[in-house]
Formats: sequence, C-alpha cells, structure tokens
Amino acid sequence: MDGTLSFAEANFGQLDLGDKRRTARLVHSVAEVCRHPGGTLPDKLNRPAALRGFYRLMDQAEVTHQVLMDGHTAYTRRSIAAGGSGTVLLLHDATELDYTSKKSLHGHLGQIGQGTRVGYICHNSLAVRADTGETLGLTSQILHHRAQVSKNEKAAQKRQRQDRESRLWLAGAQASGPAPQGVQCVDISDSLSDTFEYLAFEVSQGRHFVLRARENRRLAEPLSGQPYLFEAVRQLEAAGVHEVRVREKAPKKTGRKPSPGRQARATMAKVSFAPLRLARPCKRLGEYHCQSLHLWAVRVWEPVTPAGEEPLEWILLTNCPVLTLQDALERIHWYELRWIIEEYHKGMKTGCSIEALQFEKIGRLEPAIAVISAVATTLLRLRDAARAPDADKRPATEVVDAVYVETLAAHYGNRLGPRPMVKAFYMHVARLGGHQNRKCDGFPGWITLWRGWMKLQTMVDGYQAARLKTSLTCGKT
Repeated sequence: MDGTLSFAEANFGQLDLGDKRRTARLVHSVAEVCRHPGGTLPDKLNRPAALRGFYRLMDQAEVTHQVLMDGHTAYTRRSIAAGGSGTVLLLHDATELDYTSKKSLHGHLGQIGQGTRVGYICHNSLAVRADTGETLGLTSQILHHRAQVSKNEKAAQKRQRQDRESRLWLAGAQASGPAPQGVQCVDISDSLSDTFEYLAFEVSQGRHFVLRARENRRLAEPLSGQPYLFEAVRQLEAAGVHEVRVREKAPKKTGRKPSPGRQARATMAKVSFAPLRLARPCKRLGEYHCQSLHLWAVRVWEPVTPAGEEPLEWILLTNCPVLTLQDALERIHWYELRWIIEEYHKGMKTGCSIEALQFEKIGRLEPAIAVISAVATTLLRLRDAARAPDADKRPATEVVDAVYVETLAAHYGNRLGPRPMVKAFYMHVARLGGHQNRKCDGFPGWITLWRGWMKLQTMVDGYQAARLKTSLTCGKT
C-alpha cells in the first residue's frame, strides 16, 4: 500500500539512528505494521526475518521512545502547518497501559488501576481539524510512572513534586509547542484537567483552551448574584438550543465509583454563556501566579431527560471569547470532538494490541510503544478518508494502492465499477467489517472499517501470493 509506505517514510524516514540501515529497517517495519496492525508482534511482522530485525532495532541505544516519538510529532506539526489557516484542536487525555504480566518490568513501572496492577499512565495529545475532525497525529506522548507517595506528604511537598500526576496536563500542552503562523491551536480536555494550575498556565502562556469544569470555584465577582461558578451559570437564561448526541457508555461495576452506564441518544439541549472572573483558590495546590482569571463559561443542559438516564450537563470554561450564540455553539462543537481521542485509545489497545507487546526490557518496550502509537493514528484515518468532502469524487487509487482496489472490486463483482471513488471503496470495506451500508446506518466508525480492512488485507495477501505463484510457474517448461 503506497499510502502506508508514505506514512512510514514521512514519520520516520528522516530520523538519525546512527546508521542508515536502522532508519531503513524502521521505515520498513512501520509499513509492515500498518498493513497488519492487529494482534501480537509476530502477527504484525509475520516473516521471521522481519520480526528479528524489529527486535534488534528496538534493542539499539539510539532507538528510544523520545527519538521515535519526535519523528512522529514533527510529522504532525508539518501537517498542522500545511493545512493553512483555520483551527486545530489538540485533544489531551490519558489512558492506562497494563503490563502486569511482564514480571521483569515491574521495577520500572508504576501502579495503575486500583493499585493492584502495573504499567504506564500514557498521556496523549492528538491533533484534529476543528472543521472536519480529521486526525493529523500526536503532538505529544508522555509515558508516566505513577509515584509512590508517603501518606505524610505535606501540601508544599506535593506542590513541588515533579512527578505529580496533575502536571501531565501542563506537560502535554507545553510539549505540543506553539501554533504555526496563521493557525489557531486550542487545547481540549475533560474535567480531570480542571486545576487552577492548568488554567493559569494556559492563560499565562497565551494558549487557547476549552475544558469541562469539575470544581465549583469561587468567583472574584458575583455573577447572577451568586458567588460560585456552578450556581452562577445555572441562573443564566438560555440563549439557544443545540442537538447533542450522547454517546453510549458501558456500565462500570468495579472501582471506587461504579456507574450504571448510559444508552446512546440524541437530545435537544439548552445553551447559555457569560464572561466571568475566577478567584484564585484559598489553598494553593499547584504552582501558579496568584491572580484571578478572566474566562468565559458555556453551559449545555438537558431540560428533559429519559427515564433511567442521568441528565446531561456540561459547564465549559474557555479563554476563547464567547460573545454570541454562534461562538458558544462553536466552543461546544470543539468539546464534542474530544471523543476522538477516546476512539484513538481504543485504536491503540483494541486495534493495535499495544498491551500485547512481550518485551522483557523497558528499553525495548518503550520505543515499540512509540511505533504502535503512531500506527494507531492510521486507523482513525480510515474513517476520515470515507468522510472527506471530496470522497465521492476522488479515485480510490489516489489514496490506496491499486492492488487493494482491484481485490475489493473483484470481490464485489460489478458493484464498484471499473474506477471506484474513495467513498465507495471505504463503504465497501466497511461492509466487509459488518456495516450494512443502509442510509439509516450513517458513516461507519473506525472499528468497523478496521475489521473490514483486516479481511481485505487477508484477501490481498492471498491475491498477491497466487499472482506470484503464477509468475513463477509460467516460465517453466
């Protein structure tokens, strides 16, 4: 697949690994993993020589998580700049990578979950276009080891501790770098990022952000006669309505906060907004300048909730001006795209089986995580290609190797025609993955496309093997 190889070259082809042969091996390995992203490493690199070469590469001192991730993030920044003017959202979130089964790594990992397992807190920053939701790639990835902290740790000690988990939000934004000229980059995060330290960092560094509020903070000046954030914004009159598609959530029966889950639904929510000024906290829990923050709040709430479901309410904080209802709706749209990074985490784990890596040394595991994390972004691009504005006018062979198009067309007979477009190609890939292609079904998600792509890859492998066998036997007499 030429597009896949181009992705490998663009991400890693310029890296200096101390030997050009290492760089060539890396590019070849990434291309192979892109073709077979699922399963274990032997599944991804199913030729023994390719697998051994990858193992040797990961064992080189010059090949580190940081070096490989720098190659991918540089590619992402070039993609952001190449898009010209507009808004790019930097979606920040963390997921746990569980390597409890690898006993030899336990001394190098931190606790995850409820403290009974070990692994990484993997903090990712994913760039997507605000207008289309197209995935551009990671701008940062931090493999964090959760610290073992004394129960007697003082507030000042916690505030100064460099491995404090709440610092990840600042670190991810800072590592993402400044926005290219002419592009507005906006940091998007969920309620776990709602610390005064992070808010103050974003404002002081001149960055833009939208996050969902978790803390009912004190206001420097009362709003609607109320001195606290939540009570104040709940007094605001609705300025308009907005349809929100509530995503399905599986029940959580374990942990400290079990939840019943929720059903997917579309709901008409009300919207209000107002400027406000947050007071600095009385108790200083982070490192920041002690001054109030001028922000805007946007509230989204569901006036009527189906029986058995929790009412929808978002209170968003932003330093992007919200002067009109249209501004408020745009900020809501930006926050709604945050779910893409959750899909990306599914891609890392379900699509690319990143937790199935079987390395016995930390120095080999971490660069492999960088490789798989970069490849996982390509799963989201499957969905993006099918939804692109020109997808029904652009020939599929411009974005996919011709052998994939030929194999799929042969499988479906005359249905795809002699020159299928990108949209038709990917919708039929989705059909292989179980999508019914009915009007009511809408666009397929990346998981369905990925399942179809795996089936198509098997078909292509068989097609190429049969063609090779034919070419070898035709010359025999």
